[in-house]
Amino acid sequence: MIEKQLWHPVTASHRVREAPVAVELLGKPLVLWREPGHEGAPGVVHAWADRCPHRGASLSLGRVLNHLHGARLECPYHGWQFGGDTAAQQAVVPVAVGRCVHVPAAPLFEPPASHCATVFEAVERHGLVWVRLQRPDRTHVPAALTEPPAFEPWSDPLWRQVLCGPYEVNTSAPRLVENFLDLSHFGFVHEGWLGERSHAQVETGRVEEGADGLVARDCKAWQPRAYAGASEGSFIAYRYTVPHPFAAVLRKDAAEGDPVSNAIALFIRPDSAASCTAWFAMATLGDLSDDEELRAFQDAVFAQDRPIVESQVPKTLPIGQDGPIAEVHSPADRMSSAYRRFLARLGVSLGVC
Repeated sequence: MIEKQLWHPVTASHRVREAPVAVELLGKPLVLWREPGHEGAPGVVHAWADRCPHRGASLSLGRVLNHLHGARLECPYHGWQFGGDTAAQQAVVPVAVGRCVHVPAAPLFEPPASHCATVFEAVERHGLVWVRLQRPDRTHVPAALTEPPAFEPWSDPLWRQVLCGPYEVNTSAPRLVENFLDLSHFGFVHEGWLGERSHAQVETGRVEEGADGLVARDCKAWQPRAYAGASEGSFIAYRYTVPHPFAAVLRKDAAEGDPVSNAIALFIRPDSAASCTAWFAMATLGDLSDDEELRAFQDAVFAQDRPIVESQVPKTLPIGQDGPIAEVHSPADRMSSAYRRFLARLGVSLGVC
């Protein structure tokens, strides 16, 4: 299952603070916890199986300890303590991350290596915590997919960054990505906001397909309100990229002379074959709207999308004509058709049929 070998967002970084946080990824219960930071910098985030190896209690019900020899996660049942990165670095005898370092009921007991929490890889990108459940098989996973998807404006200090979400959606992650790539629904689902029925025609541009993703250039659509601070309509030039099966990025630049540019990344956690949780990472250049206005705008736009994407049948995305339900296409579906081919080439099985 290639999905287990990919990075997925599981929660916003700001949610993982002093206390452990319970999340689930691909049916696997996880506990996220953060080591105490130093000199104002946030500490390292860990992602472990949410199960104590002693008697199976949920580690997410425990607490984080700032021990002399480094941060530890304490089990709520018997107080067993499991070491993080700092503990491994500062211990007199280095121990593996996740290994039990103290049993309060038997303080002289030296836990063996088998007394260890199940540890997964975790990183922070674009305001989110990303987790990978398995190391990738590089014969099947393209090199570009061995890292979380890139979103360059988020790391550029000239751009303002705002994270929107989470949005829990009753449809599959691929259905939600395809909706994000679809320009031709703007005049109907987002009439008066991102499109107009009287300007329904779109330009699908040029789509380039590769093993590690898709790029669509020179896409154009008329928008009466392309961003939160817009006061009049114009044709908007779009560039889409799909760097990950469950992520997509767009850059949109307004007409000549307009100082505002926006970039939006859709990052999705697949919760099941027919449900997912999404975040929008927004980066703006020249938009004078405040952060709450930007979030309110995105909330309003997504509220228009939600009933449509949740109504689609099947909730999984048909990527082949031999599926249970075949769907027909038009020239305006060039990018979404390429996305379906991308999923098929990768062998994605979750959320497709």
